[in-house]
Amino acid sequence: MMRVIEISMPGGPEVLQVAQRPRPLPCAAEILIEVHAAGVNRPDLAQRAGVYPPPPGASDLPGLEVAGRIAALGVDVDGWRVGDAVCALCNGGGYAGYVTVPAGQCLPLPRGFSMAEAAALPETFFTVWSNVFMRARLAAGEVLLVHGGASGIGTSAIQLAHALGATVFATAGNAAKCAACERLGARRCFNYRDADFVAGVLDATARHGADVILDMVGGDYLPRNLAALALDGRIVQIATQRGREASLDLALLMRKRATLTGSTLRPQDSAAKAAIAAELRARAWPLLDAGRVRPVLYRVLPFAQAADAHRLLEQGEHVGKIVLALSTSATESINP
Repeated sequence: MMRVIEISMPGGPEVLQVAQRPRPLPCAAEILIEVHAAGVNRPDLAQRAGVYPPPPGASDLPGLEVAGRIAALGVDVDGWRVGDAVCALCNGGGYAGYVTVPAGQCLPLPRGFSMAEAAALPETFFTVWSNVFMRARLAAGEVLLVHGGASGIGTSAIQLAHALGATVFATAGNAAKCAACERLGARRCFNYRDADFVAGVLDATARHGADVILDMVGGDYLPRNLAALALDGRIVQIATQRGREASLDLALLMRKRATLTGSTLRPQDSAAKAAIAAELRARAWPLLDAGRVRPVLYRVLPFAQAADAHRLLEQGEHVGKIVLALSTSATESINP
């Protein structure tokens, strides 16, 4: 048996309850991970509220990213050994003592990372890499605008883009968050409560604008994003916190030769996620091993305090990631 965090019914954080369930067994192409830490993400909140059901075949438990040690291997898995320290993108079920994941969605712990730090990587890094670098093809020398710069997604996108030679701008909701984004590599972060990010980006780039915009806001941000976009620019939509509907000036879209695209990660199949993992291992993991990029941890809470972790995320005051620790050693560095 193993400890898990169940969603007892759709609702607020209080519906998260510690329970016991049988330990899962890996299928032929899966790895069983003994979980030491699990990341907390907004899709977990949506699933808890009953508006984001897990895809067919996925666990009903929340949790999309974990770090831990391999406890068992499926018969078709090679390249890994029992006992290896890994982090992994889950299809669900991460809020548990053990979770099974497709082998292609696992990555080694970066050098010197703790389990808590590694658990903050998969959901954000898979999302950022697949959207900013694979879908939008951000290149060195280009300009990236990141909305929600202080979030887990935002702090990861800023660091990766900066490390790979892009000029980064961001938006955030207060001066402290803006300062944090600038320390991570943003040339400037605009407080969206009292600054016009469109004018700010255009002024700072001599009217060139942003080549790529990573947007998790949606709604009325779409026409503003288009106004801030460079010729041949790309807008990538990954969430719709301010609404799913927006007006769009199609003539401006055409004049700018703009691309409007987007994606969601969880419904993609294991082959697509494995392809993202392969690119991350080749291009992003060396940056992590070298210490040039590192996740920002806002708070690490004990596993049983999952409800408190959800409350913290909903309050929106965080900079970086919130992580649940299942092991007393989750914050200790591994493989120094």
